[in-house]
Amino acid sequence: MAVKLRLRRMGKKKQPIYKLVAADSRSPRDGKFLEAVGFYNPLTNPHTLDLKEDRIMYWLNVGAQPTHTVKSLLRQKGITLKKELISKGLDEEKIKSELENWQKMKEAGSKKKADKKLSKKAKAKQEAQANAEASDKQAPAEESKTEKTTG
Repeated sequence: MAVKLRLRRMGKKKQPIYKLVAADSRSPRDGKFLEAVGFYNPLTNPHTLDLKEDRIMYWLNVGAQPTHTVKSLLRQKGITLKKELISKGLDEEKIKSELENWQKMKEAGSKKKADKKLSKKAKAKQEAQANAEASDKQAPAEESKTEKTTG
């Protein structure tokens, strides 16, 4: 029996929430599953991801294959990195320090993205103000020209 880690759609129309499940690859998407190992809500900002890491590691170690989406979610939580480090045979302290380093780098990267996004917004706001000021300066000059020609 080929086991897959995949998402099971739940929720309402246009308000999906997903359960991360270990299921037989032949069963339908929303059908029978072996075990629920997590929860994913893409509609919250930032998205909510609650995983049972030990159960996911168990299923991955017995050969379960994650789908592309689940693999991406596991990568976001660092579970794939942890599995990779364990497979290399590193001791627990080394794995813990590597995961902490990864977490710090991830936080720094997300902070950098947020700063860049803020700077883009600030830059766009400054340009909009500059354009507004320029149009205000041109508007009185144009009005004076029209008054001269008519009067």
